[in-house]
Amino acid sequence: MHVKNSEILLAKTIKSLKKKTFSESLNRWLRTLANHDNTTILAYFRDETPQILLTDSETEAVHQNMTQVYLSGAYLLDPFYELHNSNADTDLYRLSDIAPDQFSRNQYFLEYYQRTTIIDELAFLIWPSPKISVHVCLGRDIKSKRRFSIRELSLAKQVVPIVETLICEHWGNLRFSSADPGEDTLQRMVRLVAETHGINLTKRQAEVALLVLRGHSSASIGLRLGISPQTVKVFRKQLYRKCSISSQAELFALITPLLVN
Repeated sequence: MHVKNSEILLAKTIKSLKKKTFSESLNRWLRTLANHDNTTILAYFRDETPQILLTDSETEAVHQNMTQVYLSGAYLLDPFYELHNSNADTDLYRLSDIAPDQFSRNQYFLEYYQRTTIIDELAFLIWPSPKISVHVCLGRDIKSKRRFSIRELSLAKQVVPIVETLICEHWGNLRFSSADPGEDTLQRMVRLVAETHGINLTKRQAEVALLVLRGHSSASIGLRLGISPQTVKVFRKQLYRKCSISSQAELFALITPLLVN
């Protein structure tokens, strides 16, 4: 890292606060620390569609289906969105550390994330206002074909307070598109599955379905819901029987299209 260059770019980022050039300035400064291949800055709002604040990549596949697939509803299965939903603390998170135990085997990963060619991803999670989070995601893809080093992680971790201050100052006025929060994801799922397929899911069955789609094993689901893995398996069998399916792929095909806006 060229310290002098990093300090100059940080100064330019501070000067760009409240200006249209802020996102690009922030990205240029962070590149001196993480040397990443791609950047995605997103704002998550309660249960509303996320807002793209910046995308930057030389690899076309990274953001190729961002609008058509991710923003249309696939984001509901994203581990970073799950951080937002769980009100995780402001910090730097690595996807491989927070992803569900069967993430690389779930349909979201196979049908969307894997196609981005991203092989490693970090995200600064910042809360500029209550219930609104901004994620500054830094990725490595097929361009460099390598994961972030311990040193790069350490440097990025050290600047979390600076990134938080910058994000809160620049995007502190982000607001929801409507005052009414409406249905949450589970309520919407239950209603749409009933209206479309005539299947009446219980709240617990819907919770299990959503966690299965996000890539959680029965053991992981049990930890999250405070029930035993065996009980999870019972709910899972009931869910599959009620939906007349026998696999996670079929569950994905049945439910995911309903969540797309």
